[in-house]
This record gives sequence, C-alpha cells and structure tokens, in this order.
Amino acid sequence: MAERDPAWRGLAKPSHPHDSARLHVAGAARYADDLPEPVDMLHLAFGQSREAHARIVAMDLAEVRAAPGVVAVYTAADIPGVNDVSPVAGDDRLLADGEVICHGQALFLVAATTREAARRAARLGKVEYEVLTPLLTMAEARAAGSLIEPTQRMARGDAAAALEVAPRHASGAFAMGGQDHFYLEGQIAIATPGEDGQMHLVSSTQHPSEVQHLVAHMLHLSSADVTVEVRRMGGAFGGKETQAALYAGAAALVAAKTGRPAKIRADRDDDMVMTGKRHEFEVAYDVGFDDDGHLLALSLRLASRCGATVDLSPAINDRAMFHADNCYWLPDVEIISERLKTHTVSATAFRGFGGPQGMLAIERICDHVALVLGRDPLDVRLANLYGPGREVTPYAMAIADNIAPALIAQLRQTSDYDARRKQVEAFNVANAVLKKGIALTPVKFGISFTTTHLNQAGALVHVYADGSIQVNHGGTEMGQGVYVKVAQIVADVFAVPLSQVRITATRTDKVPNTSATAASSGADLNGMAAFNAAIAIRERLVDFAARTFACAPTEVLFTPDGVVIGGMATGGEVLSFAVLARKAHVGRVSLSSTGFYATPGIEYDRAAHKGRPFYYFAYGAAVSEVVIDTLTGEHRVLGVDILHDVGKSLNPVIDLGQIEGGFIQGQGWLTTEELVFDAKGRLLTHSPATYKIPTASDRAPRFRIDLWQGENVEPTINRSKAVGEPPFMLAISVFSALTEAVAATNPARRDVPALDAPATPERILAAIAGHAPC
Repeated sequence: MAERDPAWRGLAKPSHPHDSARLHVAGAARYADDLPEPVDMLHLAFGQSREAHARIVAMDLAEVRAAPGVVAVYTAADIPGVNDVSPVAGDDRLLADGEVICHGQALFLVAATTREAARRAARLGKVEYEVLTPLLTMAEARAAGSLIEPTQRMARGDAAAALEVAPRHASGAFAMGGQDHFYLEGQIAIATPGEDGQMHLVSSTQHPSEVQHLVAHMLHLSSADVTVEVRRMGGAFGGKETQAALYAGAAALVAAKTGRPAKIRADRDDDMVMTGKRHEFEVAYDVGFDDDGHLLALSLRLASRCGATVDLSPAINDRAMFHADNCYWLPDVEIISERLKTHTVSATAFRGFGGPQGMLAIERICDHVALVLGRDPLDVRLANLYGPGREVTPYAMAIADNIAPALIAQLRQTSDYDARRKQVEAFNVANAVLKKGIALTPVKFGISFTTTHLNQAGALVHVYADGSIQVNHGGTEMGQGVYVKVAQIVADVFAVPLSQVRITATRTDKVPNTSATAASSGADLNGMAAFNAAIAIRERLVDFAARTFACAPTEVLFTPDGVVIGGMATGGEVLSFAVLARKAHVGRVSLSSTGFYATPGIEYDRAAHKGRPFYYFAYGAAVSEVVIDTLTGEHRVLGVDILHDVGKSLNPVIDLGQIEGGFIQGQGWLTTEELVFDAKGRLLTHSPATYKIPTASDRAPRFRIDLWQGENVEPTINRSKAVGEPPFMLAISVFSALTEAVAATNPARRDVPALDAPATPERILAAIAGHAPC
C-alpha cells in the first residue's frame, strides 16, 4: 500500500448529506416492510414459551391449526437441516426441541394469510411443561456454578502484593443494568423461494453472510443457494448482528416448505421479549493508591449475566477486560471476568460490545479515589494517564497514538471546566435541595474485531461506459452513513462528483463471506476494499490512456475538471471521465473490479490474554454538568461539551451526528433505560410504556461537539478513525457527575455513594439515603 499512499491520504473530505436523507424526509426510503407484498404472501408469528426453564412434555397445536387464516404450523421436527441460529456455539434453536431455556423462547411457528391472524393463532397453543428451577440472577448462577465458559483472567505484575504495600486502600462494588436496542425498525425478514430450491431473503441484519450460512444449513442447502439482501435498516446498534437470524430462519423455513413468499415482522413487545440485550454487569474492586491519587494496585472483578446461550458473550466480556484500563496506566493489575449462564434471554452485541462496562468500572474507581482524598476527580484521572515509559496495556499492547493528555487539556480549556467546577461547588454550598455535579471523563476505545479473522472486507465496483459508477460492498447501512462514506471514497479515486456514484444494496451474491457491520469497522474495512477495487480500475484506465495518447502513465491525471492527458504542466488534453470510460470500453478494457482488504498487524493469544487485538485506538472526552433534586431523585443534564477524535474525518457532518447520537444513547443506558424481570424470568419492561429511552427533552440545553484536529497514525482510509461506538462511552461523564452530585449531599463523608446504573430517581434517592450521616 505504501506506493498508493498519496492517492488517498491527502484527499479532502467535504461533508455530504446521508445518502438516504432526502428519501427519509420525503418518506420514500424503502425498508423491508415497505416492499410490495405478493398476493400469496404468508405472514408469520412465533408461539412462545411461558416458562423460563422447563421440559416440554406435550404440545397440542390443534386449535392453532384450526384458527382462521392459518395455512401451516411448524415445530422443530419440521426443520429439514440443522436447528441452529447461533453465531458460534450451536446452542440457539430456531424452535425449541424438548427443553425451553428462557421465557419467550420460540416453540412453534404459525404461517397465516395475515399478520394479525398469525399472531392470534400463535396464542392458542397448549403446552404441557415439566417446570424446572430457573437460574435468573447472577447470584443464583454463581451458586450453581453455571457459566458459559471458564472464568477468564488478565493480569500484569502482582496485584495482591502491591495491594498489601499500598499506602491507601479502597474497596467498592456496584452494578450496571442491561439495555434494549430499541431500534426504530423492529426485526423483520422476507423470504422468497426461487427455482431449483434457491432462496432469496430480505433481512434487517448487520450480518448478511451469517444469515446466509445459517439458513443454508437449516434448509440443507449450500450457501450459494441462499442470497441475503440488505438495503437499509432502521437502526440496529448490535441488536441485528446475531438476533436477525431467528427471523430470517423462520421466513426461509416457511417459504421452503410452502413454496410461497413468507414474511415475519416482530411486534415491538415480542421483539423486546425474544431478543438479546446489553449484558448486565456487577463490579467489585480493591484498589491501592497514594496521596496523589496514583493507582498502584488494582484487583478488579467483573461478572456478567450472559443469558441462556453463548451468543457473542465470550468476545463481549473479553472487550470489557480490554477496556477496564481506559486511558490509565495500571502497573499491578488483575482483572477477573466471570461469564454467568442464566435462564433469561441471551445477552448479545450492543454498541460498545462490553467496552462501556469495563470503562465504567475504572471511572467509578477514579471517582472513589478522588472522594477519599478530597480531590477533583480530574486530578486523579490526569495523574494516571498513560504517558512516556508507561504506554503498554494490561494485555501487552503498546499504545502508539496516546493523544489523551493533549485532548483532555484542550477540552478542559474550551469547556471552561475549572471555572464551572468552582461554580458547582458554590452552588452546592448555597442550595440544600438541589445539588450539582460536573465531571470530565476520557475514552480510549480499541478498533478492530477481537476475533482476528473477521477483520476483512470485500467490495465490487463497476464503471459503466457512460461514466456512471456502481459500488457494492459487505457493509450494511443502519443509519450510520457507511454507504455515503464508501461512495465518497470511490468518487474521490476517479475525481468525479458523488452524484455519479450509485450505491447498491448489500447482497451476498455480489460480495461473499462478509463480516458483520460491527466493531465500528464498517468504513475502515469496506472503505479500503472499495478503494482497492476503484484503484484497480483507475490503473487500467491510466494504462489505456497512456497507450492511446502516447504519453507516460504519470501524465494521466484525474481531476475534478476531467481527466488530463499529457500532463497539466504542458496543458494536456482534457477528457471527461465519461468520454474516457466510453473509449476504454471500446478499447476492450475491463471496467469492473473486486477489492479486498484485511487489517494488518493484529494478533491476539486469547489463552494468555496477550497481544495486539486492535489496529488503533479512537479517543474522546466529555464534560457533563448535572443537577439532582434530593427530594424526588430526578435529575437534569445541564451541559455537555465533547471533543472527539475521528482522525481525518471522511464526512464531518455524519461523524458529528454519530457522536451526538452515541452520547445520548449512552446517557439513556446510564440514567433511564431500566430492564426489569419478575421472579419467573419474565421481562416486564417490554414496551415504550415501561421502558424509557431518552427523548429530545433529555438532551442538554448546552450541547457542544468539536472534532479533534489530527489524523490516524495507522494508514487507514484517509487516515480517518472509526466513530460508531466510541462516543457511546462519553456519556460516562454523566454518571460520574451524578455520583458527585449525590456525594455533595454529605460532603463530609469521604466515600463513594452506592449509586448503581441506570441512575433512576429511585436509585438516586437510595444513594442519597445511603450516603447520609449515620
């Protein structure tokens, strides 16, 4: 790539609107549910388990089959191939086959002439259970020794010995809840049978290739017989990485059995009950430190509720360990990660993929140390930042681009942090009922799939004889703007307007064996693959023009004014890109190319938890100011200042939107979004009536975002950095500020309040009560 570096490193990247923005505003952007329905379309619904853990003794589905509009009913026995919709472990069933392992699990599948008929019929099944004792909480799973895999350990030095000699000590524990993805478009899939047993699927999925492979195995087909198409999703956030396979599998099974197109669109309540969430975590720690707040020793224990199946929990919990250092040097540290198996819906990928949980743990520790010492928490954070001579993580990865100190210093100044802290302190002295808090917290987030082989991507670029360009790649569009970013990259290679590039739906029959659009890597991987494809075509055009016009290849230049042939210095001939494309076609030059990219330089030994799992780090920092009402527990976020690192942005407007959206979603996780299960493992917060995502009024009235002016030290496309997940963790500043506000109710107490996340009014009141003078 070195010789091609000038072709892309210095490209200017103006902001362009999201490719679907105009269509969204006009109501013309077509999602899966907007596609025309054939007259013989079947609509599907699942019959669900009413128990969290039980053996199925018998299922009487006679009334289901007799219900109006019902065409067919299927159970696990009707699956021709493998009854599996899991990403790795083979433990997620399309339909339960003798034992149920969580409430809401799919037992049977109804196909009917209308969606309402299918849903009504699905409630008529009579299931006889032998109820077994469910493990619903982490404590119950721990007592039973129920794990999805052995407990993992990551360490450096001797934490136990360092704790013994540390001059100061603190211990603490807290919990953080899960989070529902609450995508605007729910789970949906449409299957259409083709000739000779082939199957076409429109699926709202982040991972078309995985859906393709699972459906093929389920139907006893080859992957080449199954095509999965995704034009756009109405949000996903990780919730459609593995979870979409259940719905795609259901639609494909019915289409294969009946020979008719089949569609399943989950009701919001069913969607929330049946699909995975962010992992709930419990954190416990013992920390040793000195009078200046330096963290000298840390024993950190992380435990997560993984749910009933493995899903992606090993990698998610690994990433929590990776990010338990955040931006801080931990000289002697031991991180223990317990992955508990419970009879609840399996936890799954969610924006940040375990990183937020690990990062929240170390930020709580910094707040705790600061409160014990009576210091500004920012002083403790600054005292522990990675720096010269101490820039190696607990998993032995050297940090090559530590911009955190400079970034924090800039935000401290631009946010007027020091003056505002004094104002907060004065406010708290003067007010007995309302208390304020302010916090500045940083983010260092590793970019790459930690499963190394997933760090690859493919693309397909066509240049047509009229100069128009079509691009296809393995990335899926869920609103984050990966389509327009990749289109910009291709347009820049040929120096043509973005309007000349047509973006096409992601399809497994165009680009095979793709990785999920996840890990914030969509633009990094697919952008570079598309760049490589476009460069291959451009090099053919250069060679053709040089031959045709008898000039050196270096004298063929692609510019916004056209293709200059003969060199600009000599005033060479200028052809439009369309004219050159037509000439090349007549000259029998291939104007189509695939492109491939594999992230270099990454390797990881999971058994030892050592290596370089990430290509680079993305950084950011946020200042949040909050106020709480000590009588009601309610709070408001008053101001947010963000400085975030996206390298040399591919599209600043898109990136700014991702930063704001990520922050608000993180704020919801830590303040309002509460998952509540009852004693039988039933989710009680399964609709907007009971589950509260942030609204426009929760956005701080003062909300400022600036982009860090820098570039990636690694040769990514345009020296840009990923932006999907890192901003989510900027919202930890809100939780730290709330912790400080609660602590201000009893400033004489040198200890951290027992505040769990999400910091609902009830939890804030409980923390205030627990922090009160004895």
